[in-house]
Amino acid sequence: MTLPAAMTAIRAERGPDGTRLVPENIPVPQPGPGQILFKVASAGVNRADLLQVEGHHPPPPGAPATPGLEASGTVVAVGPGVNGWSVGDAICALLPGGGYAEYAIATEPCVLPVPKSVSLVDAGGLPEVYFTVWSNVFDTAGLKSGESFLVHGGSSGIGTAAIQLMHARGHKVFTTAGSAEKCAACVALGATRAIDYRTEDFVAVVKAETGGKGVDVILDMVGGDYVMRNLQSLARGGRLTNIAYQKGAKAEVDFRIVQARLLTLGATGLRGRPDSEKGPIRDALAKEVWPLFDAGSLKPVTYRVFPLAEAGAAHRLMKESSHIGKILLAP
Repeated sequence: MTLPAAMTAIRAERGPDGTRLVPENIPVPQPGPGQILFKVASAGVNRADLLQVEGHHPPPPGAPATPGLEASGTVVAVGPGVNGWSVGDAICALLPGGGYAEYAIATEPCVLPVPKSVSLVDAGGLPEVYFTVWSNVFDTAGLKSGESFLVHGGSSGIGTAAIQLMHARGHKVFTTAGSAEKCAACVALGATRAIDYRTEDFVAVVKAETGGKGVDVILDMVGGDYVMRNLQSLARGGRLTNIAYQKGAKAEVDFRIVQARLLTLGATGLRGRPDSEKGPIRDALAKEVWPLFDAGSLKPVTYRVFPLAEAGAAHRLMKESSHIGKILLAP
């Protein structure tokens, strides 16, 4: 297969009037040992991408400067040592960066096949959310059969994935969202109760819905004053795991509550972890989660697909937080 020498990618251009996302021509990357080059069908837009282009979340050493932490597409070349994938395969992958481009490089431990029931474009929004949800809820927080679960931001990409997955696995699912429309969408995806945080106190609702017990596991991306409210919402022995801090990275915690009720606080990231840690997550997804798509228990929730050149508009839409599900870019 003959590949072009150059491709279009998105670059963040900072100026006095803010940051612009502009297309640029850069060389098509070449796959090294253990790497897979694929032609991008779509790339998911994530809040970490917004933070990166604004200078608040720099890529880890060795990662591409181009944004884009997940993408789907068709394999066009493989590097030495790649045994599980061939030219022509439809894949989706977790990336250290570089997804906002016509071609991207993935490492083999971070690659999954596209489920038969999912379109190649929609698959671009699967890796980041499911790697994140599985690793935090099951690996870190250890959600067990019969336990209850709360995820904040239920209409986000993370939220829509978490609601569906926990519902499919038989858990009672609570979530928060910022409008009646978003709450209805969360219930349609499998939430037992969606809480409109504009008009309801999620602590009070969770306690009322669980007979005063609280939930067993909470996945939070809000931080700030939500930390103590989350702790108040946990059952005895409950676990809180944070993945982002939209309301602030600092919080005051009353450890008397933590100690008295045997609570556990945790926080994890994904991007900076080595492939040796991401590979087992990929394996768990392939075994436990991906079959649920073809069984009809899970579906991608794609809100809108923008052309790659309109990455700036996609980022503005995400900032508005009016979407439900994933925002994608298609070259």
